Amino acid sequence: MAARCAVCGKGPQTGYSVSHSHRRTKRTFRPNLQPVRTTVEGANVRIRVCVKCLKAGKVQRVVA
Repeated sequence: MAARCAVCGKGPQTGYSVSHSHRRTKRTFRPNLQPVRTTVEGANVRIRVCVKCLKAGKVQRVVA
């Protein structure tokens, strides 16, 4: 399953872990995705959305 937000399309990025002595090793920064039940085109579906989209109100949760 891809680590990608269903709303904004945010995905993993690459960078470096930098130690105290400034040795660099490759690492990935993954988005904080949460499964959310929401209504899409009249149907209740479960999508994975980043927390930034949830806090901004781009997605409305469905109350079960």
